[in-house]
Amino acid sequence: MQANGAGQGQESSELSCLNSAQNGESSSAGGTHSNGLLSGTDNGNSVGTSNGSSIGTSSAASTASGSEVGSLKKKKRLSQAEEDVIRLIGQHLHGLGLNQTVDLLMQESGCRLEHPSATKFRNHVMEGEWDKAENDLNELRALMHSPNAIVRMKFLLLQQKYLEYLEDGKVLEALQVLRGELTPLKYNTDRIHVLSGYLMCSHAEDLRAKAEWEGKGTASRCRLLDKLQTYLPPSVMLPPRRLHTLLRQAVELQRDRCLYHNTKLDSNLDSVSLLLDHVCSRKQFPCYTQQILTEHCNEVWFCKFSNDGTKLATGSKDTTVIIWQVDPESHQVKLLRTLEGHAYGVSYLAWSPDDTYLIACGPDDCSELWLWNVQTGELRTKMSQSHEDSLTSVAWNPDGKRFVTGGQRGQFYQCDLDGNLLDSWEGVRVQCLWCLSDGRTVLASDTHQRIRGYNFEDLTDRNIVQEDHPIMSFTVSKNGRLALLNVATQGVHLWDLQDRVLVRKYQGVTQGFYTIHSCFGGHNEDFIASGSEDHKVYIWHRRGELPIAELTGHTRTVNCVSWNPAIPGLMASASDDGTVRVWGPAPFLDSQEADGLNGNRRQLKIFRKINK
Repeated sequence: MQANGAGQGQESSELSCLNSAQNGESSSAGGTHSNGLLSGTDNGNSVGTSNGSSIGTSSAASTASGSEVGSLKKKKRLSQAEEDVIRLIGQHLHGLGLNQTVDLLMQESGCRLEHPSATKFRNHVMEGEWDKAENDLNELRALMHSPNAIVRMKFLLLQQKYLEYLEDGKVLEALQVLRGELTPLKYNTDRIHVLSGYLMCSHAEDLRAKAEWEGKGTASRCRLLDKLQTYLPPSVMLPPRRLHTLLRQAVELQRDRCLYHNTKLDSNLDSVSLLLDHVCSRKQFPCYTQQILTEHCNEVWFCKFSNDGTKLATGSKDTTVIIWQVDPESHQVKLLRTLEGHAYGVSYLAWSPDDTYLIACGPDDCSELWLWNVQTGELRTKMSQSHEDSLTSVAWNPDGKRFVTGGQRGQFYQCDLDGNLLDSWEGVRVQCLWCLSDGRTVLASDTHQRIRGYNFEDLTDRNIVQEDHPIMSFTVSKNGRLALLNVATQGVHLWDLQDRVLVRKYQGVTQGFYTIHSCFGGHNEDFIASGSEDHKVYIWHRRGELPIAELTGHTRTVNCVSWNPAIPGLMASASDDGTVRVWGPAPFLDSQEADGLNGNRRQLKIFRKINK
């Protein structure tokens, strides 16, 4: 058999173990390794003479190798899975440049890395021999599941050929490829029109920029080969970097199944150990009380971290709002300033998109709201349209220049930063509000156990969520796709706002007719946390209905939970017991666990398995 696979166009695609003679003969082909792949170091000379020690330098070596393989095959015939693994390893080693090792592996196992016709095709593509590569497609046609893919593969080859001619300044040759080869294919005419426009490029840099192409050479041809491989069965030619892809998928799956994984996903395999399964420790999760804030002197009704995670605002029945500063290193919080004068208490807080302002609302009998400048501590606006109003909820427009507010007595206003009324919606008894990122749609839960979308520009509204019990509060994920509802007597529900379906009901929490606020949290908002009337904080993984943590410490109802958006391991909870608890990882970690918090690979050696 010739190493370049000549004469193999009509043979079957069977790529299992070869006989010893095939292995021996393939290793003696000029410029090609016994695995069928082009050598990167022999410079076209026989592998048998390169460095004086290559595999398969003589027929005697071939015979000896063949007898060994024959002996191996007599002892044990490799299964399909074992052959696949050998091919994956061979491809990976070839990518590292260990070609002689690949030769030895293929000879000893009696396997072939890829079909000879595929090897020949690969070599011709990488060498830019486009006419030969086109001829190779005729040989590959019989090995393909979809012969129609030949047209698409030919189009990709001719496109590369056309671009390389243009880069070399061979405009007439490029034009001939466009008119005489690409156009007659009658495939992807839109792309052909785009390609024809590249004829106007004045120089090579302009061509590469407009075509978003690396230029003639190894990089663009490797990218072309990756595209071409998608049309070939893996029995003929393995998909590019297949072993690396499988390992990355395995790591991602393990992280996906890890209950406490709360760090940024890194697709780089160098950041993990492949020798052990991925397991995160509960000790690294915000399950432990780091601080107990006791500066409020009455029930604490609400807490909310700023959008940049540097501050925490808490509102209380004691008529004050306290702004806390979060230390970016130690994650400790300390009192920054106190905002006073909220006669009815503070039951809801909303940070402006840039964290410059904070709006405070009161309970049902409060007709006022306060807009504070957090940086200066000055009250910018105290708004009240009527003493009969009830302004209990507020949400900022993404532009930071407007906000909406309302309450259960039928008020629903849109205002500017000075409290001037811009628009109003009559007869909507609002329980909770949220502005979507489109800047037009406002979501409002009302007394009819539903969430509706209101558009203040064209004055249209539509039903989005319908529950069977009162919606006490809700919040929306950053991407605007999911809504988290606290439903009276039912608990916490997750809704898909786009498909308008109930996704999941989370178990464990005690929810009556008190207003309790839950939140999304963690990296990628993979977690959900909520307060509860049984004095606990509950945490769930977003995909699981059962809690992964129940945090104890509060002695009365937990009204609100807020997860720091910038520090995934930091969370706060507010309770009727008059305290705010700040939750973080375990306070005492040994050196290896501390390293694990920074993504050190040693964490995989010490983390215990999660008890279920």
